[in-house]
Amino acid sequence: MSEARGGGLIIFATFLVGLVLSQMPLPDLLVWARPEWVVLMLIYWVMALPHRVGLGSAFMLGILLDVVRGSVLGLSALSLTLIAFLVLVLYKRLRMFPLWQQSLMVLVLVGINQLLFHWMQSVTGTTGESLLFLLPSLVSALVWPWLYLLLRAVRHTFYIQ
Repeated sequence: MSEARGGGLIIFATFLVGLVLSQMPLPDLLVWARPEWVVLMLIYWVMALPHRVGLGSAFMLGILLDVVRGSVLGLSALSLTLIAFLVLVLYKRLRMFPLWQQSLMVLVLVGINQLLFHWMQSVTGTTGESLLFLLPSLVSALVWPWLYLLLRAVRHTFYIQ
């Protein structure tokens, strides 16, 4: 029982690290190239432990992300819930892919997240008209192999199942 609780705390801690990394100040040149840390963490945990991290976790994480970002409440929650659903549908296939193919899928999933979030922001009138909002999906795909290996090592070190 304590193993499950400890695992939950580790998963929550990784999400908090993702939230902190998503809000760290960057130079103006790099702001558009920031990886989507929260989405990457969510993709990993849903893919690795679909019985523990799912749609409810994604929704709550999205609400927390909206509060931290100061954006319209529910925008991130909806987009993260959709990404969690897609990963839940595909998680058996994603596990079988080599890391480079997983990176391509992460490119697509984060791109869907960015498109959905940008579309919802345009509906509320709080977005620009540049296509630079898609750059984080490319950077996230490049970061994915290292993040995957790091989170897998954390999961195995703490025996999270």
